[in-house]
Amino acid sequence: MIIDTIENASKYFSNHKSFQEAFEFIKHHGGFSNITETEFVINENLKAFVAQFQGETIENAATKFECHNKNIDIQYCISGSETFGWKPRQNCSNVKEAYNDEKDVLFFNEKPDMYFTLHSGQFVVFFPEDVHAPNSSDGEIKN
Repeated sequence: MIIDTIENASKYFSNHKSFQEAFEFIKHHGGFSNITETEFVINENLKAFVAQFQGETIENAATKFECHNKNIDIQYCISGSETFGWKPRQNCSNVKEAYNDEKDVLFFNEKPDMYFTLHSGQFVVFFPEDVHAPNSSDGEIKN
């Protein structure tokens, strides 16, 4: 997992072949502040989703404790604040639903080991070994 601000994103370009393109896409669109909910297909291996929604309680968000087998998940906070739960996948054993290959998602019945909050202009990178519970906030989130 990586947590940082969009201004420091270039430090991570060498971590994955698509990171430079992904972060430059975010910067090129001005952090998506003027874009409504939509999906962008950047290339066959890279997509961006913009969503705006009312945050959930930590308890409700934890019911969607997820990880991905194939994809790396970059969550960028456009506006508001979003709290995430996190736990290493190696410490999760209670599978909630069978892996969905089409959506590349696996859900667990586990409790996060820790929580952290992103604010506008910050991002988190979740690798397949990072089980995470997004969408927690007491206000509106745009990511």
